[in-house]
Amino acid sequence: MRSSTAGLTLLALGVVFGDIGTSPLYAVKETFSPDHGIPLTTENILGGVSTIFWALMIVVSLKYVVLIMRADNKGEGGIMALIALAQQAIRGHPQWKMPLLMIGIFGASLFYGDAVLTPAISVLSAVEGLEVGTSTFKPYVVPIAVGVLLALFAFQAKGTAVVGRLFGPVTMLWFLALGAAGIYGIAREPAILGALNPYHALHFLTSHGTASFVVLGSVVLAVTGAEALYADMGHFGRGAVRIAWFSLVAPALTLNYFGQGALLMTQPAALQNPFYLLFPGWALYPMVALATAATVIASQATISGAYSLTKQAVQLGFLPRMTIVQTSAREMGQVYIPSINWVLCAVVVAAVIGFGSSSRLAGAYGVAVTATMLVDTLLTFFVIRYMWRYPLVLCIFATGFFAIVDLSFFVATLLKIADGGWFPLLIGALVYAVMATWRRGREVLFEQLNAQSVPLGPFLESLFRDPPERVAGTAIFLTATPDATPHALLHNLNHNKVLHERVVFLTVEVRDVPWVPFEERVVSERLGHGCWRVRVRYGFMNRPDVSAALELCAPLGLKFEPMETSFFVSRQKIVPTEGGVGMALWRDRLFATMARNAGDVTDYFNIPTNRVIELGTRVQI
Repeated sequence: MRSSTAGLTLLALGVVFGDIGTSPLYAVKETFSPDHGIPLTTENILGGVSTIFWALMIVVSLKYVVLIMRADNKGEGGIMALIALAQQAIRGHPQWKMPLLMIGIFGASLFYGDAVLTPAISVLSAVEGLEVGTSTFKPYVVPIAVGVLLALFAFQAKGTAVVGRLFGPVTMLWFLALGAAGIYGIAREPAILGALNPYHALHFLTSHGTASFVVLGSVVLAVTGAEALYADMGHFGRGAVRIAWFSLVAPALTLNYFGQGALLMTQPAALQNPFYLLFPGWALYPMVALATAATVIASQATISGAYSLTKQAVQLGFLPRMTIVQTSAREMGQVYIPSINWVLCAVVVAAVIGFGSSSRLAGAYGVAVTATMLVDTLLTFFVIRYMWRYPLVLCIFATGFFAIVDLSFFVATLLKIADGGWFPLLIGALVYAVMATWRRGREVLFEQLNAQSVPLGPFLESLFRDPPERVAGTAIFLTATPDATPHALLHNLNHNKVLHERVVFLTVEVRDVPWVPFEERVVSERLGHGCWRVRVRYGFMNRPDVSAALELCAPLGLKFEPMETSFFVSRQKIVPTEGGVGMALWRDRLFATMARNAGDVTDYFNIPTNRVIELGTRVQI
């Protein structure tokens, strides 16, 4: 057990802490930026470093590691898991369902803004270390960063199983280097240890007027990536994540931030790049190489997180089906989504070229992160109040404190909208429009189908009073509404005038839990006359596989012969109704466009295409 925990802790280092672990590259530099108008005095350096330290302790250690990581959905974390958990918690309070759903979708949408900026600012800030050695490299920083990012995105189709084994050791080396450099800096100016006193943080945040509030937008850069501790908890367990944080990551980050502060106390001119100048001259280029590797790992974790979030969103009905490639035979979490990969790649490269430097990207960074952290806090309130049933006063005090901290950071980052903060907000708004439209469009579509549908029970009863001719084999009709007669069956009877000797009405359900065990995966019901109703249940982390699920029906008395089984699929042609029905006209058209471009149901559910018969249905929304 001990070696297993140690192994998981090492793996967690490479996946969970890459983003927050690369924050020292730019957090101190931006916190003390001359643009804030705060003089670089010893008192202010102590205050700024103290603010960074206590932000780490409050936001990461207390909020995420101690509180939110307890709110797991059967071991899984992340914004989608928290949305599902909050929805379960308020089942007795339906008035909160829609507001919480919209808040959750908003938080999930903003993750994509973070997924764009994390690779951009991380890789660019690492490559900028070349400028410290010689200004000759300055014109080549952006092209080199773009080259690294293009190689990273091109590699995604190969999967990360092999490189993933290197992530943990490389990241451990990175944190050890951070800690060693921090000790080296502190030894030269031990007075920086006074920043442990929270008085310096309070004084710093209250003694410079508006500038003190503005600087919070830069301090928050030190806690970007905190949400990953919760999001990736399911891969390694909360124990491994907590051990890694308290035993190595938090001490290494603290030492490095204090070391950079000590350097600025003795050499204020080092503000041009306090991270790289903290190291001895001989270590510069090795650290540029190590920092580039660390930022690639951080970027990889964020990109993989975008794939995982997209997959969950598709499962829960927030996005249309799309091609999802499994890149590992052993790890279900390792997936590759080509469309998401290349859209992300294009936007990330555009951000690097458009902003041109990590300092300018820092102006855009943080808005999406702080908004997501605020959403996490709001959703957690409903979990601890209505699911854990803690006293209202305790719930308000616990989450209210963190909400004030998150809101302060969020408002501070909003001040940077003109400097680039609009960029992640625009990305989040576009993704939110797509998610909300697809969710609402599916509701409108099901309402229209239900209004036009024939109840299955009475239909079968009338059908077998004068039954059609039966033919050999099994017909499986996919239907999203198990109590309604599938349109594909009506089309088949109308055109072919026959019915198979065995008919199965199959419904695939995605539940608001991450995993559904095999013993609960399939439920079957005899309807008589050789007809069956089968429900296949998946969690939002499962990969739907209808062919494999049908094999589980054998013990239930329903065995399928592949060559004697046909799948009937009703492919709906969505036509927006003029004037809009249930949605604004522009959203009707957007939903219709997404429905046309949605991935093939046979690919998504892993149904053998040579056994599929498609029948069209025209549906107006």
